[in-house]
Amino acid sequence: MTKVLCSIRDLSVAYPTPTGAQHALKSVSLDIIAGEKLAIIGESGSGKSTLSLALTGLLARQAMVDGVMSWPGLGSAPRAGRDIGIVFQDPGSSLNPVLTIGDQVGEGARRHLGLGRKAARDKAIELLSRVRIPQPEKAAGAYPHQFSGGQQQRIAIAAAIAAGPAVLIADEATSALDTIVQAEIAALLEDLVTNGDMTLIFVTHDIGLAASLADRIAVFRTAELVECGDARSVVNAPRADYTRQLLATHIDLHSPRLVGAADVR
Repeated sequence: MTKVLCSIRDLSVAYPTPTGAQHALKSVSLDIIAGEKLAIIGESGSGKSTLSLALTGLLARQAMVDGVMSWPGLGSAPRAGRDIGIVFQDPGSSLNPVLTIGDQVGEGARRHLGLGRKAARDKAIELLSRVRIPQPEKAAGAYPHQFSGGQQQRIAIAAAIAAGPAVLIADEATSALDTIVQAEIAALLEDLVTNGDMTLIFVTHDIGLAASLADRIAVFRTAELVECGDARSVVNAPRADYTRQLLATHIDLHSPRLVGAADVR
């Protein structure tokens, strides 16, 4: 039975400018289903990252917000770090260079689950193993600069899921990585969500990557939601001209391989 985790109705977000209010989101209505993998795609400035910030309650103070966002699947507004974990584009900027990996990954467990230092370190080692960091016990005592970009992103994912969130938002989490590492991180996210009873919101500009990962795809352009549907339908029979343009830049629309998101994998 489908369970609505988050219900968004006529959500608008605008920012004041010298020439008047500038919309970052305009009258967006969308349901997020518990346990799904939802890809939010669009070009820079389309509103996709603004939506992720709205979901986490991290919009800038000057943001002017209208509309309704409710969380029937949680019963109350989510707490960033506890109910929602966030992975950003650049792991180098989200990891503290002077703290050990174990301290950073275990911080969420200490803060939100009340674990002591030793229990949090044990939890960090378990999470590092889960995201496939080699020699996790040794890695827990190391520092971010000792890891590659792909490994740093795995560590950032481990930190984001430390408190067992219901939702994991990956905001352009693969765009700074090369193609092979992108695919590895996407596969890791899929595995974590499938086996961890989480909902994944995958924010990206890459519709090909979205098609390989998502159950549904929501397409944004210039602050508006232009199309939303299951990945198979959006990839094989897009309704919006803009979606067709995005697909044309990534994939041959007439390729017989594109029979569904699962087959793109």
